[in-house]
Amino acid sequence: MSSIEEGSEWPQAAAPQGLARIRTALAEIVNGKSDKAVAQRTAFWAFAIRVSSAGLAFVAQILLARWLGQHEYGIFAFVWVFLVMVGALTPLGFSTMAQRFVPQYRTSGDLDLARGFLTGSRVFVFAVASGLALLGCALVALLSPWVGQDYVLPLYIALACLPIYAVMDVQDGISRNFNWVGIGLGLPYLVRPFLIIAIVAAIMLVYGEVHAVSATYAMALAVWASGLAQLLMLNRSLRRKIEPGGRRYAWRAWITASVPVLLVDGFYVILTNVDIMILTAMAGPSDVAIYYAAVKVLALVSFIPFAVTAATAHKYSEYHAAGQRAELESFVRDSVRWTFWPALTATGGLLIVGKPLLWLFGEGFGDAYPLLFIFALGLLARASVGPVDRILNMMGQQNRCAVVYGTSLALNIALNIALIPFFGLYGAAIATAATLLVESFLLALVAWRQLGLHVFIVDLRSGRPGASAKG
Repeated sequence: MSSIEEGSEWPQAAAPQGLARIRTALAEIVNGKSDKAVAQRTAFWAFAIRVSSAGLAFVAQILLARWLGQHEYGIFAFVWVFLVMVGALTPLGFSTMAQRFVPQYRTSGDLDLARGFLTGSRVFVFAVASGLALLGCALVALLSPWVGQDYVLPLYIALACLPIYAVMDVQDGISRNFNWVGIGLGLPYLVRPFLIIAIVAAIMLVYGEVHAVSATYAMALAVWASGLAQLLMLNRSLRRKIEPGGRRYAWRAWITASVPVLLVDGFYVILTNVDIMILTAMAGPSDVAIYYAAVKVLALVSFIPFAVTAATAHKYSEYHAAGQRAELESFVRDSVRWTFWPALTATGGLLIVGKPLLWLFGEGFGDAYPLLFIFALGLLARASVGPVDRILNMMGQQNRCAVVYGTSLALNIALNIALIPFFGLYGAAIATAATLLVESFLLALVAWRQLGLHVFIVDLRSGRPGASAKG
């Protein structure tokens, strides 16, 4: 008893300096009011949500693969990727620009423009998405002889989700300005996948089987339910944060700034999913299912750069607008470190346990294990430059960023078309990894040439870890 009581004095009186520094750093993150502390705290919660989401999504994909079987799961995977691709393009760059314009208007005190953007961006995107959904349905009907009957109805259902899916993306961008991680990320990344698997499980329980069409209906219900819930929660929170008042709209400025970002987002989204699309055209649903399972295993790493970006993107704009160069450079260095080292650790762990994880998907999925090592090279190359694309977008370099992504997309398509016929799934994986290597180099080069920022994890001039400023 006495030894326990004496031992309780150790943390205060005799703690090693290393533990004391860790305790001080953690206290600063939990209680600190500085921009760095707030960003780290936001990144932690975004990280926690993405970790939970990654685990939930991974379990969901395993269950869907087992319940649907390779053929039906391949169809569902294609339709989900289709919705993700089109849904990420439909916000027209307004999701990213929300992290640029809202902080600027709040900093300058122009709340009329802030209120105009907060309302107008969502209404505009919903209207555009609705029109595109109708156009998409017409195209599917027109091209149905070539699309394949297995895909027609699931594509109709996915297009019906497009308006609310796009609005959720914009609302995510808005939420990040206020560090509302639960609203911005919790609904799409936790509630939505949970609802999908819950509805599919209910169908399985009632009917004893489930197909791609019924799984797609479950997806549609989950997307609309989570989107409407997010809308209500965000509006309630905004009313408490920004007092009611007039609205002004700067459509020309918003659209002019958003179009290059649309190209960046568009190229990026297509770039990250084009391999699935080309595989669907060149291979059967079963091959797509195996490849997609490998992608989902390594996708568990993606929550790390996502969490860092969620916490930091709007701060680049604030520092840049305020002319705070030293703070910007320090924040960039922190962002790169927060991205790379956790990504390296997570990737190594997943490569160790990758094969057992693939076995969980069912028979035949373990064949995808070698693909993980190819994907890992590309993912680590991308993590080594941190959220460089967001840095470029927030600091007015969205046009050059779009050129880099456009170049990378063209390279990726060419490599996929050239390699898949000869190497199959391995060709698609090599194309993806090679493209990520080139893309990372080009983005880092633009940041150095245009902004004077070293964003590579190692400063090649000194050999020391960390990004630094030019000069």
